[in-house]
Amino acid sequence: MIPDDAQSRYFTENPTPKALSKHEALVREFVEYHTSTDPERRVALVTSGGTTVPLENQTVRFIDNFSAGTRGATSAEYFLREGYAVIFLHRQYSLLPYSRHYSHSTNCFLDFMDDSGEGGNVVVRQEYQEKMRRVLEEYQYAKRNRLLLLLPFTTITEYLFELRSLATCLQPLHSRALFYLAAAVSDFFIPRDRMEEHKIQSSNVQDGKKTGDGKQLLINLDPVPKFLTTLVSQWAPEGSMIVSFKLETDPSLLVSKAEQALHKYGHDLVIGNLLTTRKWEVVFITKDGEERWVRVPKAKRSRSVSGIEELVGMADKNKRLDEEVDLNGGTVREGLEIESLIIPELAALHADRIFESGSKA
Repeated sequence: MIPDDAQSRYFTENPTPKALSKHEALVREFVEYHTSTDPERRVALVTSGGTTVPLENQTVRFIDNFSAGTRGATSAEYFLREGYAVIFLHRQYSLLPYSRHYSHSTNCFLDFMDDSGEGGNVVVRQEYQEKMRRVLEEYQYAKRNRLLLLLPFTTITEYLFELRSLATCLQPLHSRALFYLAAAVSDFFIPRDRMEEHKIQSSNVQDGKKTGDGKQLLINLDPVPKFLTTLVSQWAPEGSMIVSFKLETDPSLLVSKAEQALHKYGHDLVIGNLLTTRKWEVVFITKDGEERWVRVPKAKRSRSVSGIEELVGMADKNKRLDEEVDLNGGTVREGLEIESLIIPELAALHADRIFESGSKA
């Protein structure tokens, strides 16, 4: 089956998400509001979190990935700091901008609170006051100025329907639209005509072929059609900037795989990152062949339970570990977030893109 046929069949054979029409209306109104109140406003569509692959139509079981939406939620905050309006297309119940500082935390939210002892009022503990005030102020500013629109999805099918639809809703923005595709999208799915209608019963699972194997659940998955090229050629506004991510676990493959993705899908920028060092370094791969590493200096790196700091620089064939980005004197008590370095770089590249589009016009 040729790619266009696979894509067409995917959208015709899978049901339209129930919330799609509502989300379309919200995005159109969001775009109209910002184009009318500030014609120069840039809008970023940030995708975040993982996509599920249901095993049954009436879903009880599904395949998932590890993504909690940290990269997307954090990046959204920094896009807002750069003056963008943000449409945040996120996995339901994954991390959200601003509330991420307190949800999914190793501390219970109540640990941030205390009894004032004066009339029974509940207050924020003194040691958390400064940070919580800053986060609250930024959240209230974004809410007051209608700069952040939250739209949830759960399954791979919902995500792809949403991406196609919302991309077309951004057409009026032209080059002022930016796509930041940070969601962890499933590569495989079960076609609807092969999916069980009801919960898979263990009594229906076949016996293992080897003696003593017991029951086995065998799942036959098909590849999800590749829509990223179509996003560039058909869905996204002409002149918009499209940024995608490439995650690898093998340092020797990271740069080459990111370069392949860039050429295959025609995006403006692919950001490569290793699973074990993604909180401390990424590599920008652009159409002009540039390979640019962005790193958090060692003294400002946050701790990571899953990270391996000794692998920082292993994917950089030139080993430019002595290079440090300009931090503008910024410090963060709990460690510098690499998104605070990534997003200003993207904003600058996007500004250049808009200027070039205006010159050509």
